[in-house]
Amino acid sequence: MRRPGLELLAQRPGLSNSELARGAFVTRQSMNVLLQALEREGQVTRPAEPPVGKVLPTRLTPRGRQRLAEATAAVRGVELRMLAGLSETEQADAFRALQKMVRSLRDGDRGA
Repeated sequence: MRRPGLELLAQRPGLSNSELARGAFVTRQSMNVLLQALEREGQVTRPAEPPVGKVLPTRLTPRGRQRLAEATAAVRGVELRMLAGLSETEQADAFRALQKMVRSLRDGDRGA
């Protein structure tokens, strides 16, 4: 299963729970539960005490990077199957539609 936090952490190590939650379009509470599970599984690390303020920066472990690579390969396989029957124009249209959906999710976060 692809884990939203893992991909974000691979791109931007040290993100906080709140930053990860915003990036994954989930609540801080939901992200905290996910991070606790990932920590127990050895996929992420967080300091016991925040280095500054209240923020606990999260980082991927080697095990987390391996799990992300496996999930990315699996998702890519599904994406290829989904797109196989679409023309280049249909694929571009689908991509634009998905981009609009992501923008709508982000805009909804600003209004909340």
